[in-house]
Amino acid sequence: MQFFRSFALSQLTSLVRRATLRESDLAPKYEKVHNFKVHTFRGPHWCEYCANFMWGLIAQGVKCADCGLNVHKQCSKVVPNDCQPDLRHVKKVYSCDLTTLVKAHNTKRPMVVDMCIQELEARGLQSEGLYRISGFSELIEDVKLAFDRDGEKADISTNAYEDINIITGALKLYFRELPIPLITYDAHPRFIDAAKISDPEKRLEALHEALKLLPPAHCETLRYLMAHLKRVTQNEKDNLMSSENLGIVFGPTLMRAPELDAMTALNDIRYQRLVVETLITNEDVLF
Repeated sequence: MQFFRSFALSQLTSLVRRATLRESDLAPKYEKVHNFKVHTFRGPHWCEYCANFMWGLIAQGVKCADCGLNVHKQCSKVVPNDCQPDLRHVKKVYSCDLTTLVKAHNTKRPMVVDMCIQELEARGLQSEGLYRISGFSELIEDVKLAFDRDGEKADISTNAYEDINIITGALKLYFRELPIPLITYDAHPRFIDAAKISDPEKRLEALHEALKLLPPAHCETLRYLMAHLKRVTQNEKDNLMSSENLGIVFGPTLMRAPELDAMTALNDIRYQRLVVETLITNEDVLF
Protein backbone atom coordinates (compact mmCIF):
# COMPACT_ATOMS: atom_id res chain seq x y z
CA MET A 1 0.00 0.00 0.00
CA GLN A 2 2.86 2.31 0.91
CA PHE A 3 4.39 1.61 -2.53
CA PHE A 4 1.19 2.67 -4.34
CA ARG A 5 0.99 5.84 -2.24
CA SER A 6 4.62 6.71 -3.07
CA PHE A 7 4.06 5.89 -6.75
CA ALA A 8 0.91 8.07 -6.91
CA LEU A 9 2.76 10.93 -5.20
CA SER A 10 5.70 10.68 -7.61
CA GLN A 11 3.30 10.67 -10.59
CA LEU A 12 1.51 13.74 -9.24
CA THR A 13 4.83 15.53 -8.67
CA SER A 14 5.88 14.68 -12.22
CA LEU A 15 2.62 16.03 -13.65
CA VAL A 16 2.98 19.28 -11.69
CA ARG A 17 6.59 19.65 -12.85
CA ARG A 18 5.62 19.08 -16.49
CA ALA A 19 2.75 21.56 -16.20
CA THR A 20 5.10 24.13 -14.66
CA LEU A 21 7.61 23.61 -17.44
CA ARG A 22 4.91 23.98 -20.08
CA GLU A 23 3.69 27.18 -18.46
CA SER A 24 7.21 28.64 -18.29
CA ASP A 25 7.65 27.91 -22.00
CA LEU A 26 4.68 30.12 -22.85
CA ALA A 27 5.27 33.68 -24.00
CA PRO A 28 5.15 36.04 -20.98
CA LYS A 29 2.27 38.50 -20.79
CA TYR A 30 4.13 41.75 -21.51
CA GLU A 31 2.27 44.96 -20.71
CA LYS A 32 1.88 47.30 -23.67
CA VAL A 33 0.45 50.81 -24.04
CA HIS A 34 -1.93 51.51 -26.92
CA ASN A 35 -0.60 53.29 -30.00
CA PHE A 36 -3.47 55.75 -30.45
CA LYS A 37 -3.76 57.94 -33.57
CA VAL A 38 -6.44 60.53 -34.34
CA HIS A 39 -8.97 58.87 -36.63
CA THR A 40 -11.97 59.88 -38.75
CA PHE A 41 -14.66 57.19 -38.58
CA ARG A 42 -17.13 56.58 -41.39
CA GLY A 43 -20.66 56.08 -40.17
CA PRO A 44 -21.84 55.99 -36.53
CA HIS A 45 -19.28 54.80 -33.98
CA TRP A 46 -19.36 54.20 -30.23
CA CYS A 47 -16.40 54.44 -27.85
CA GLU A 48 -15.20 50.96 -26.88
CA TYR A 49 -14.21 52.22 -23.42
CA CYS A 50 -17.17 54.29 -22.18
CA ALA A 51 -19.73 52.98 -24.74
CA ASN A 52 -20.92 56.53 -25.54
CA PHE A 53 -21.48 57.83 -29.07
CA MET A 54 -18.53 59.45 -30.86
CA TRP A 55 -19.89 62.77 -32.15
CA GLY A 56 -18.62 64.79 -35.10
CA LEU A 57 -17.92 64.45 -38.81
CA ILE A 58 -14.11 64.28 -38.69
CA ALA A 59 -11.52 63.25 -36.07
CA GLN A 60 -14.26 61.92 -33.77
CA GLY A 61 -11.78 59.91 -31.70
CA VAL A 62 -8.60 57.87 -31.75
CA LYS A 63 -7.81 54.36 -32.99
CA CYS A 64 -4.98 52.10 -31.77
CA ALA A 65 -2.75 51.41 -34.77
CA ASP A 66 -1.70 48.06 -33.24
CA CYS A 67 -4.93 46.47 -31.99
CA GLY A 68 -7.68 48.58 -33.60
CA LEU A 69 -9.31 49.81 -30.34
CA ASN A 70 -11.58 52.84 -30.99
CA VAL A 71 -12.11 55.33 -28.14
CA HIS A 72 -12.76 59.01 -27.42
CA LYS A 73 -9.61 61.12 -27.21
CA GLN A 74 -10.32 61.86 -23.53
CA CYS A 75 -10.96 58.16 -22.82
CA SER A 76 -7.57 57.23 -24.32
CA LYS A 77 -5.90 58.83 -21.27
CA VAL A 78 -7.49 56.32 -18.88
CA VAL A 79 -7.58 53.15 -20.99
CA PRO A 80 -5.48 50.39 -19.29
CA ASN A 81 -2.14 49.38 -20.84
CA ASP A 82 -3.65 46.16 -22.19
CA CYS A 83 -3.05 46.49 -25.93
CA GLN A 84 -3.19 43.12 -27.69
CA PRO A 85 -1.64 43.80 -31.13
CA ASP A 86 -3.42 42.15 -34.04
CA LEU A 87 -1.50 40.76 -37.03
CA ARG A 88 -4.05 42.49 -39.27
CA HIS A 89 -2.59 45.79 -38.05
CA VAL A 90 1.04 44.76 -37.41
CA LYS A 91 2.25 43.94 -40.91
CA LYS A 92 6.02 44.36 -40.58
CA VAL A 93 8.86 42.80 -38.57
CA TYR A 94 11.58 45.38 -39.15
CA SER A 95 10.92 48.95 -37.91
CA CYS A 96 8.13 47.64 -35.66
CA ASP A 97 8.13 48.41 -31.94
CA LEU A 98 9.69 45.39 -30.19
CA THR A 99 6.97 44.85 -27.56
CA THR A 100 4.27 45.27 -30.23
CA LEU A 101 5.92 42.61 -32.39
CA VAL A 102 6.31 39.97 -29.67
CA LYS A 103 2.75 40.50 -28.42
CA ALA A 104 1.34 40.28 -31.95
CA HIS A 105 3.17 36.99 -32.57
CA ASN A 106 2.79 35.74 -28.97
CA THR A 107 6.53 35.07 -28.54
CA LYS A 108 9.09 35.86 -25.83
CA ARG A 109 11.44 37.57 -28.28
CA PRO A 110 11.26 38.84 -31.87
CA MET A 111 11.42 35.85 -34.22
CA VAL A 112 14.14 37.55 -36.29
CA VAL A 113 16.42 37.58 -33.21
CA ASP A 114 15.77 33.93 -32.35
CA MET A 115 16.08 32.67 -35.93
CA CYS A 116 19.24 34.63 -36.80
CA ILE A 117 21.00 33.63 -33.58
CA GLN A 118 20.02 29.96 -33.99
CA GLU A 119 21.35 30.02 -37.56
CA LEU A 120 24.58 31.71 -36.48
CA GLU A 121 25.19 29.26 -33.65
CA ALA A 122 24.53 26.31 -35.95
CA ARG A 123 27.12 27.29 -38.56
CA GLY A 124 28.94 30.54 -37.82
CA LEU A 125 30.44 30.83 -34.33
CA GLN A 126 33.96 30.15 -35.60
CA SER A 127 33.72 32.46 -38.61
CA GLU A 128 36.54 35.01 -38.56
CA GLY A 129 35.37 38.57 -37.93
CA LEU A 130 31.83 37.51 -37.00
CA TYR A 131 29.65 40.67 -36.70
CA ARG A 132 32.63 42.86 -37.69
CA ILE A 133 32.72 41.90 -41.38
CA SER A 134 29.80 43.26 -43.38
CA GLY A 135 27.74 41.23 -45.84
CA PHE A 136 26.39 42.50 -49.16
CA SER A 137 23.78 45.17 -48.37
CA GLU A 138 21.46 44.01 -51.19
CA LEU A 139 21.29 40.50 -49.72
CA ILE A 140 20.81 41.85 -46.20
CA GLU A 141 17.88 43.84 -47.57
CA ASP A 142 16.55 40.58 -49.09
CA VAL A 143 16.57 38.95 -45.64
CA LYS A 144 14.73 41.96 -44.21
CA LEU A 145 12.07 41.71 -46.92
CA ALA A 146 11.77 37.95 -46.34
CA PHE A 147 11.05 38.49 -42.62
CA ASP A 148 8.59 41.32 -43.35
CA ARG A 149 6.80 39.13 -45.92
CA ASP A 150 7.02 35.62 -44.43
CA GLY A 151 7.70 36.14 -40.71
CA GLU A 152 8.88 32.94 -39.02
CA LYS A 153 8.66 31.08 -42.36
CA ALA A 154 11.51 33.17 -43.81
CA ASP A 155 14.30 30.97 -45.19
CA ILE A 156 17.71 32.08 -43.88
CA SER A 157 19.37 28.68 -44.17
CA THR A 158 22.73 28.09 -45.83
CA ASN A 159 20.85 27.13 -49.02
CA ALA A 160 19.41 30.64 -49.23
CA TYR A 161 22.35 32.62 -47.80
CA GLU A 162 25.68 30.82 -47.72
CA ASP A 163 27.58 33.86 -46.42
CA ILE A 164 27.08 33.99 -42.63
CA ASN A 165 27.81 37.75 -42.71
CA ILE A 166 24.43 38.25 -44.42
CA ILE A 167 22.72 36.85 -41.32
CA THR A 168 24.79 38.96 -38.89
CA GLY A 169 24.06 42.00 -41.06
CA ALA A 170 20.31 41.28 -40.99
CA LEU A 171 20.35 40.95 -37.19
CA LYS A 172 22.28 44.21 -36.71
CA LEU A 173 19.93 45.96 -39.16
CA TYR A 174 16.92 44.77 -37.15
CA PHE A 175 18.30 46.39 -34.00
CA ARG A 176 19.28 49.57 -35.86
CA GLU A 177 15.77 49.99 -37.29
CA LEU A 178 13.90 49.57 -33.99
CA PRO A 179 11.88 52.77 -33.43
CA ILE A 180 12.82 52.54 -29.73
CA PRO A 181 16.34 51.06 -29.29
CA LEU A 182 16.85 47.81 -27.42
CA ILE A 183 18.39 49.87 -24.59
CA THR A 184 15.65 52.47 -24.60
CA TYR A 185 16.00 56.25 -24.76
CA ASP A 186 14.58 56.50 -21.22
CA ALA A 187 17.14 54.07 -19.79
CA HIS A 188 20.10 55.33 -21.88
CA PRO A 189 21.39 57.94 -19.37
CA ARG A 190 21.43 55.40 -16.52
CA PHE A 191 23.49 52.94 -18.57
CA ILE A 192 25.95 55.68 -19.57
CA ASP A 193 26.27 56.81 -15.93
CA ALA A 194 26.91 53.20 -14.87
CA ALA A 195 29.69 52.86 -17.46
CA LYS A 196 31.41 55.94 -16.02
CA ILE A 197 31.83 54.27 -12.61
CA SER A 198 35.45 53.12 -12.26
CA ASP A 199 34.89 50.56 -9.48
CA PRO A 200 33.93 47.26 -11.24
CA GLU A 201 31.59 46.03 -8.47
CA LYS A 202 29.74 49.34 -8.19
CA ARG A 203 29.51 49.50 -11.99
CA LEU A 204 27.83 46.05 -12.02
CA GLU A 205 25.39 47.16 -9.31
CA ALA A 206 24.51 50.28 -11.30
CA LEU A 207 24.02 48.25 -14.50
CA HIS A 208 21.81 45.80 -12.62
CA GLU A 209 19.61 48.72 -11.51
CA ALA A 210 19.61 50.22 -15.02
CA LEU A 211 18.38 46.91 -16.49
CA LYS A 212 15.25 47.21 -14.33
CA LEU A 213 14.28 50.31 -16.32
CA LEU A 214 13.94 48.34 -19.56
CA PRO A 215 10.53 47.07 -20.71
CA PRO A 216 10.33 43.30 -20.03
CA ALA A 217 10.44 42.33 -23.74
CA HIS A 218 13.53 44.50 -24.26
CA CYS A 219 15.26 43.04 -21.20
CA GLU A 220 14.52 39.45 -22.27
CA THR A 221 15.81 40.12 -25.80
CA LEU A 222 18.94 41.79 -24.42
CA ARG A 223 19.54 38.81 -22.09
CA TYR A 224 19.26 36.35 -25.00
CA LEU A 225 21.55 38.44 -27.21
CA MET A 226 24.22 38.86 -24.51
CA ALA A 227 24.23 35.10 -23.79
CA HIS A 228 24.78 34.53 -27.53
CA LEU A 229 27.58 37.11 -27.73
CA LYS A 230 29.21 35.45 -24.72
CA ARG A 231 29.29 32.21 -26.74
CA VAL A 232 30.81 34.16 -29.63
CA THR A 233 33.66 35.29 -27.35
CA GLN A 234 34.21 31.69 -26.23
CA ASN A 235 35.29 31.01 -29.83
CA GLU A 236 37.60 34.03 -29.95
CA LYS A 237 40.67 31.98 -31.00
CA ASP A 238 38.84 31.21 -34.28
CA ASN A 239 36.61 34.22 -34.88
CA LEU A 240 38.97 36.84 -33.32
CA MET A 241 35.98 38.58 -31.69
CA SER A 242 36.52 39.59 -28.05
CA SER A 243 33.91 41.23 -25.83
CA GLU A 244 35.66 44.55 -26.48
CA ASN A 245 35.39 44.09 -30.27
CA LEU A 246 31.72 43.15 -29.95
CA GLY A 247 31.17 46.19 -27.72
CA ILE A 248 32.54 48.41 -30.49
CA VAL A 249 30.17 46.79 -33.02
CA PHE A 250 27.02 46.65 -30.89
CA GLY A 251 27.37 49.74 -28.67
CA PRO A 252 25.93 52.30 -31.12
CA THR A 253 23.47 49.70 -32.51
CA LEU A 254 21.83 48.83 -29.18
CA MET A 255 22.26 52.23 -27.49
CA ARG A 256 21.23 54.94 -29.90
CA ALA A 257 21.40 58.13 -27.90
CA PRO A 258 18.48 60.55 -27.51
CA GLU A 259 18.90 63.88 -29.26
CA LEU A 260 22.31 65.06 -28.12
CA ASP A 261 24.82 67.57 -29.40
CA ALA A 262 27.60 66.09 -31.56
CA MET A 263 30.29 66.33 -28.87
CA THR A 264 28.21 64.55 -26.20
CA ALA A 265 27.24 61.83 -28.69
CA LEU A 266 30.90 61.35 -29.59
CA ASN A 267 31.85 61.06 -25.91
CA ASP A 268 29.09 58.51 -25.36
CA ILE A 269 30.54 56.08 -27.91
CA ARG A 270 33.26 54.77 -25.59
CA TYR A 271 30.75 54.33 -22.76
CA GLN A 272 28.35 52.51 -25.09
CA ARG A 273 31.16 50.10 -25.92
CA LEU A 274 31.93 49.63 -22.23
CA VAL A 275 28.26 48.94 -21.41
CA VAL A 276 27.95 46.18 -24.02
CA GLU A 277 31.37 44.73 -23.14
CA THR A 278 30.40 44.56 -19.43
CA LEU A 279 26.98 43.05 -20.21
CA ILE A 280 28.62 40.31 -22.31
CA THR A 281 31.32 39.50 -19.78
CA ASN A 282 28.90 39.42 -16.84
CA GLU A 283 25.71 38.19 -18.53
CA ASP A 284 25.40 35.25 -16.13
CA VAL A 285 25.45 37.64 -13.12
CA LEU A 286 23.41 40.55 -14.48
CA PHE A 287 20.43 38.69 -15.96
